[in-house]
Amino acid sequence: MKTLITTVLMLLMTSQLFAQNQDSALVETLYSSERIYVVVVCVALILFGLLFFLFSIDKRLKKLEKKSGSKN
Repeated sequence: MKTLITTVLMLLMTSQLFAQNQDSALVETLYSSERIYVVVVCVALILFGLLFFLFSIDKRLKKLEKKSGSKN
């Protein structure tokens, strides 16, 4: 019960942060010149590249584990 009350209080406190509407000059500039889309695409490409790299490493590790497990 104590954790539930703590969680609800924390959620209520964070909702006040979202009520403030103070955009920075950088955000306004990116939105007005539509460069925000370039930033979003670059971030998405980096994330997809990292995910691809992690999955390829996982695939290689599984292959090595399978290979080393069959020798024993």
